Amino acid sequence: MGETIFSKIIRKEIPAHIVYETDEVLAFKDINPQAPVHVIIIPKITEIETTRDIDPKKHTKLLGALYEAANKIAKEMKVHETGFRLVLNCGPDSGQEVYHLHMHLLGGRKMNWPPG
Repeated sequence: MGETIFSKIIRKEIPAHIVYETDEVLAFKDINPQAPVHVIIIPKITEIETTRDIDPKKHTKLLGALYEAANKIAKEMKVHETGFRLVLNCGPDSGQEVYHLHMHLLGGRKMNWPPG
């Protein structure tokens, strides 16, 4: 995996509005929000390009940490009760722009279905 903007955010070389951080996970506000609450949640210690590259034997704990972070952030941002959307894009047709696994947490408004 090549260097990404997320790698630089993890190393604090690029500023970001960080809303949650542990040893495994970093979450920050999206610079182009698509909802009143739009947070990007990324793994810090394991570099995975896309969801296709997830190895259940190696990444189960990390995936749990990402979802745990999402629930904590949703509570903190006051969207846990009303509802929120989690999105993981995979590849160019999905809209993935940064090839570092990341989850979008969107909330604070009624979401439409189908998306896209």
